[in-house]
Amino acid sequence: MELTAGSVWMMVSAAMVLLMTPALGLFYGGMTRAKAALNMMMMSFVSVGIVGVVWVLWGYSMSTGDGVLGIVGSPLTSFGLSNIIGSPDLIKAGYSATFAIITVALISGAIADRTKFTAWIVFVPVWITAVYCPIAYMVWGGGLMSAGGAVSNVFGQVIDFAGGTVVEIASGTAALVLVLILGNRHGFGKDPAHRPHNIPFIMLGAGILWFGWFGFNAGAATTVEQAGLIWINTLAAPAAAVISWLATEKIRHGHPTSLGAASGAVAGLVAITPSCANISPLAALGLGLLAGAACAVFVDLKFKFGFDDSLDVVGVHLGGGLIGTLALGFIALPVNGEGGGLLYGGGPQQLIAQTVAVLITMAVSAFGTAVIGLAIHKTVGFRVSHEDEVAGVDRSEHAETAYAFAELALSRFTPFGHHAHTGVRETQHTGHGQPAGHGGTPERLPTPASHAQERQEQDVLV
Repeated sequence: MELTAGSVWMMVSAAMVLLMTPALGLFYGGMTRAKAALNMMMMSFVSVGIVGVVWVLWGYSMSTGDGVLGIVGSPLTSFGLSNIIGSPDLIKAGYSATFAIITVALISGAIADRTKFTAWIVFVPVWITAVYCPIAYMVWGGGLMSAGGAVSNVFGQVIDFAGGTVVEIASGTAALVLVLILGNRHGFGKDPAHRPHNIPFIMLGAGILWFGWFGFNAGAATTVEQAGLIWINTLAAPAAAVISWLATEKIRHGHPTSLGAASGAVAGLVAITPSCANISPLAALGLGLLAGAACAVFVDLKFKFGFDDSLDVVGVHLGGGLIGTLALGFIALPVNGEGGGLLYGGGPQQLIAQTVAVLITMAVSAFGTAVIGLAIHKTVGFRVSHEDEVAGVDRSEHAETAYAFAELALSRFTPFGHHAHTGVRETQHTGHGQPAGHGGTPERLPTPASHAQERQEQDVLV
């Protein structure tokens, strides 16, 4: 079989979506404190490793193929993918794997700064197996909410082109459940240190996410007309959401922020995900405006209700996913002059179908996550100790730091190409022209001033 343009596009799209997970690591890493940045990035990177293995072994099989009661596929149907070698389905398997990877990685942002890395390693494969695969099967794999499924036959065909339920609502619901299980960070809502430490990382991560989202939404396009509509909508909705988020910030807090611009873009991308192939560009602009403003308000609800959604996963992904999925009941385009949302005279059927899909997805994700999360929490423990949280999970979980603050503070390097002599004791030189000691490095004598400088650097940057 010859390699077609459609197959090439799906492979390119899969690579774009895979890049979204390291981008998410940058986005989340910049939003944490400096002493938790590496841990946050690692939670995304290890998700790639774990889910990549799970997907080859049984994940793809459970999300498609022969099903059990329309709920989940059999893990044995395509175990190891051996039976689809030589078929185009391998490309679909790879493409679908990237969706599973980014979905579970999204959850990590809600529990930043306080999670045991080993607990996360246990959570990822179990959640993908017990929660993600059934939802993906029900919506996309021929299950209850797929075309011809029991739910669709009763309530109408659910529309979710790229993952409003499977990715956004499932991950956002799981994030909320884990937040309630782990509890709030020490100093939540009071400690000013709980703020993003690297805004450029956030904006870079958001930009790469937006790039990858074109593959996320348009990778499964079947015609050039559909691909064009998806591409424009994936541009329009987040663009409008950036504007509305910044306007909301200006009205509510007095200043439009860089973090707000990045978050607005992500909120718009989340909202357009389920509807990218089924609404007009004008509707996409309206959806983006709504999602940006609404999610800017949603993220503050954690302070009102007292749950510590560290990096706004619930506010942006659950909130934006609900808006985008339910909006189809109002703005879905008619197909061949029939159906469509309420604004096109299609009646309430589409809104009912979307609402049922939301409720099922939230119920499955909430129940599954609660069982898995509580089991881990009561056994190996999901949360680090108070001392480790205060010291920073980078050190306690990985024995690493993102930034060498102490070394920078004590460095005597100057832009003039020589070393200052303050606080440095010159040592006896050997006959080879190198200072005596380890590696030819001058022995530094820390001074009270240097210790003060180090503490100041750490207080400011951490």
